Amino acid sequence: MKIIAVYIATLVVFTGIDFVWLGRMGDSFYRPAMGGLAMDGFRLGPAVVFYLLYAFGIVFFAVNPALAAQSWKVAATHGLLLGLIGYGVYDLTNQATLKSWPLSLTLVDMAWGCFLTGLAALAGYLAGRLS
Repeated sequence: MKIIAVYIATLVVFTGIDFVWLGRMGDSFYRPAMGGLAMDGFRLGPAVVFYLLYAFGIVFFAVNPALAAQSWKVAATHGLLLGLIGYGVYDLTNQATLKSWPLSLTLVDMAWGCFLTGLAALAGYLAGRLS
């Protein structure tokens, strides 16, 4: 049951905060930066799969090692690094392969990924410590 609480806490925090961020920044930053690449709205199926899979990755690579070490610092550090890698793969691949992918988009999105993944890892860690 503990792992379920950890996963749900991680998923809810990551998804909830990301929805707020994208809701606030989507039209003002992301859509203008992406230009014609952005579609109106989003495809629900791939979005759900992304959030479920990424939350699993946070738990596996950041929260579980932090719980084993009994250290919130491990959760934050591993989460931040996972965010750097995950968002970096996405943004840098886009920047390398698409005609129009601004550096500002890469930098902001990678910073956001680091922050959000670290925060979600901390939430999962706290849920694990409390359950």
